[in-house]
Amino acid sequence: MSQALTPSAPVSELEPWIAARLHPLSDYDPATRQVRSDFDLNPEAARLRPTGPLHPAAVLVPLVEREDGLTVLLTRRADSLARHSGQVAFPGGRAEPGEAPWETALREAEEEIGLERSFVRVAGLADPYETVTGFSITPVVGFVRPGFTLQPHAAEVAEVFETPFAFLMDPANHETRFHEGSDGLRRHYYAMPHEGRFIWGATAGMLRALYERLFGADPPP
Repeated sequence: MSQALTPSAPVSELEPWIAARLHPLSDYDPATRQVRSDFDLNPEAARLRPTGPLHPAAVLVPLVEREDGLTVLLTRRADSLARHSGQVAFPGGRAEPGEAPWETALREAEEEIGLERSFVRVAGLADPYETVTGFSITPVVGFVRPGFTLQPHAAEVAEVFETPFAFLMDPANHETRFHEGSDGLRRHYYAMPHEGRFIWGATAGMLRALYERLFGADPPP
């Protein structure tokens, strides 16, 4: 059995390790994937799960190759947006008809932050993530070589920043917090504060799921 890697291992070792633990593009079938969701920490709120078809969406989880190790490129949504304003998110959005998840993720990354797809090597797909707002999001993990220039879409993105991959893949940094809803239910969520930025909600939930798949003691099949 090969020795387990840590998130701070060299990129040359991490890339094949990560790719082997993700769902490959070649046999993409969302019906066979383990689903993660906003309800993982809130099973008592399952009655709030949307009953109709979920809207397909995808996000790019960009792992940037830096000399000091991998970083995860994230955005802070514009304060002027009607929904989820100011929240930290991956570049991504709703799928267009006929698009594969990786096509959606790469297109949205180009449109939102100006990340050219020629800089991205798609490694595979993480587990789909369902949100209480009615979306089924496929996280597309890609390695990003340095040298890119970003042009964030000002109407959608207030800031683009990078957070160390090793920090986000350390369960000691995965806080569980809660807030009281207007219906009296207590909603729990993951949070990963780092250098004055607050990563939480669905983004933190997808990062937690990615940690469990890549480095958890008993990663899912």
